[in-house]
Amino acid sequence: MRCAALRLFRTTFQSPGRGITKPLQRLSIAPLGGPSSARHFARPRHLYQTARYVSNRPRPEYAVGEPIRSSMYARRLSVALVSGLVGYGAWYSYKGNGTDPALAVSRAYSSAGKAGDAAAPTRNVLVIGANELHTGTFVGDGPISKHVDGEGRRVLEMLTPEQSTQKMRSSEESYFINRGQGVVRYDLVQLPSNDPIEDDHAEKIIEVPDKTEASKINDWMFWGVFDGHSGWTTSAKLRQALIRSVAQELNETYKAAPGAFPPQDAIEGAIKMGFTRLDDEIVNESVQKVLKQKSKIVAAELLAPALSGSCALLSFYDSKSKLLRVACTGDSRAVLGRRSENGKWSATPLSVDQTGSNPDEAARMRKLHPGEEHVVRNGRVLGGLEPTRAFGDASYKWTREISDRLRQSFFGRSQSPLLKTPPYVTAEPVVSTTKIEPEKGDFVVMATDGLWEMLTNEEVVGLVGKWIESQASSTSNSQFDSVWSKVFGSQTGALPVEAGKTGSGDGQKTPYRMQQWGISPDSKDRFVVKDKNAATHLIRNALGGKNDDQVSALLTLPSPYSRRYRDDLTVQVIFFGYGEKTGEVMVNKEATAPEKPEVFSAKL
Repeated sequence: MRCAALRLFRTTFQSPGRGITKPLQRLSIAPLGGPSSARHFARPRHLYQTARYVSNRPRPEYAVGEPIRSSMYARRLSVALVSGLVGYGAWYSYKGNGTDPALAVSRAYSSAGKAGDAAAPTRNVLVIGANELHTGTFVGDGPISKHVDGEGRRVLEMLTPEQSTQKMRSSEESYFINRGQGVVRYDLVQLPSNDPIEDDHAEKIIEVPDKTEASKINDWMFWGVFDGHSGWTTSAKLRQALIRSVAQELNETYKAAPGAFPPQDAIEGAIKMGFTRLDDEIVNESVQKVLKQKSKIVAAELLAPALSGSCALLSFYDSKSKLLRVACTGDSRAVLGRRSENGKWSATPLSVDQTGSNPDEAARMRKLHPGEEHVVRNGRVLGGLEPTRAFGDASYKWTREISDRLRQSFFGRSQSPLLKTPPYVTAEPVVSTTKIEPEKGDFVVMATDGLWEMLTNEEVVGLVGKWIESQASSTSNSQFDSVWSKVFGSQTGALPVEAGKTGSGDGQKTPYRMQQWGISPDSKDRFVVKDKNAATHLIRNALGGKNDDQVSALLTLPSPYSRRYRDDLTVQVIFFGYGEKTGEVMVNKEATAPEKPEVFSAKL
């Protein structure tokens, strides 16, 4: 049998290991070539609902109670219209079902080519070690995906740039919001690192009758990203229930207000109540149900969202007031992009990362738990959990008595010996309020922390600004592009963003992945515009931008190896503005993965 040759290059990445980042050598990857099979991830189910909240009518019922599933659960979307009387209006629910196949990252071949044979295929490979990656070329047509030694190293064929693009775009969605209520479009995409992905997301529009003009309808618009940890069940629960919980509290608050709007502190209080009540249901009410029924099957189902955890970032836009309220529990982040008089964009954070490394959060926890030296240790709660606010994570909230009862009767995690005065973690969010200027083309980027480990606030806003300019200067005749052209015109050059403050010691995460990958953050020529979906555009540039080899290497890595070099990614980009008012929410086909429903909301 003829032999095959494997040529290895120097180390390209190193695992930071235990949270310690090491300086690395620059990426050096041979030219790509040869076939491989990209793993395909099915589109996440997207639930989009409209419902009218009426001040003197019962609340509408929502489609909840479905089995909890990961957001990347393989399914094929189909449209099912459910209509009925809800207050004075109609409720439309679109659900997905079905499955899509998942394919392996690499492909095995039946025979090997002779080393040095010009006719033999040459393919790029990754050699994955415990704490490092090597890149190289494989000469021959023999098998590639295999273990190469007793130390657990593996060799995988790298994806081509085309396959990497297909993988990035496999879950992308984009919608035109033709409702004339201040939002014209939003884009979103997810990219897994964990298997299954622990991130999730939700979006919803609720129609609200104007209290001062009976014939007028306003929109409440919600967008949420949920960054799960220690499993996907908590974030999946938030996808199902968080917007509903917050909307119900807001409805009661608006009903009770004497004027058109409740006081700002009342609205923020309603949002916080929606968060904390849902977390109480997840963490505490589930325990009471389990202890009453004493069934291990029930316990496994009810306690899963309590034992895992999730951060939550929720935006609420009221089209009447033009106010955007961002509620943050954990370390996902929202950033506002706004055009300045000089033509550049400014980046304004609308949330603060809530971790043990945030001085304000550390001080808050020490005040709540006086005398406990290790309440925050190494930037983590009791030395373990990084976010100081989160849903679930019941081991940081249950008393020792409850934990012991559950462990004796069913199962559970041992609590930290440092735990003395729980709860240490809260789901109560920090809420910010911002006046949106739709006529100026504001946009907001919401993303789980995986994006902010790679890009700064200014880079993210500048990249979206660059993408907008690219779209506005295209030959497209779409209504959306024509609106952008009138507002922004066309420019070229570096990222059109104003310089921001970095290293201010405010606890915000910085893009440490650049150091891990051996890339200089001062490199200004690493970005590219290739994608029609703004969220996909951000992920591409976060992974390497123009450096196709680096993007392919990071996307080739399978779980769990990939988690050493990148996190799960969920990104939403919301574009504000005024456009055509048809009452429809339309799928933007050129920026959406295939097989999306063409119309996502019935014409009103």
